[in-house]
Amino acid sequence: MRIAVLSDTHDRYPPSLPERLREADEIWHLGDVCDPETLVEFEQLGPPLHVVRGNCDGYAGWPLALGLEREGVKFFLSHIPPEGVPAGVQVVLHGHTHVPRDETLAGVRWLNPGCITRPNAGAAASFAWLTVERGRLTRWELMRP
Repeated sequence: MRIAVLSDTHDRYPPSLPERLREADEIWHLGDVCDPETLVEFEQLGPPLHVVRGNCDGYAGWPLALGLEREGVKFFLSHIPPEGVPAGVQVVLHGHTHVPRDETLAGVRWLNPGCITRPNAGAAASFAWLTVERGRLTRWELMRP
């Protein structure tokens, strides 16, 4: 399963991005969409779109956090990095910092795809591809838009 992960669009994204995500099995947005209309083009691609609400999002229809299990791997999605991780979670995905992250703490992998529009700390704009196969996260690849 190949999942496109993005965060912090803040009402805009590169025009070529939706087409690049067309082959995703799912698309996960980690918050700070701002205007829900920003996601219309992604919703029309076909793959399921899962969104968590960020601190700049006013749309109450998105959850603040979301637990998902794919191919036997348990994920926890939130915009702001959580202080604690629910039991059994193997991978935490978050946005908010506008800086990519890939580290393992106490056996849990923490991932952030960075920011697609306004990166911080000298980072380049980015999104990520996450691949899960047979009970394992087999690939996390940062991409430039």
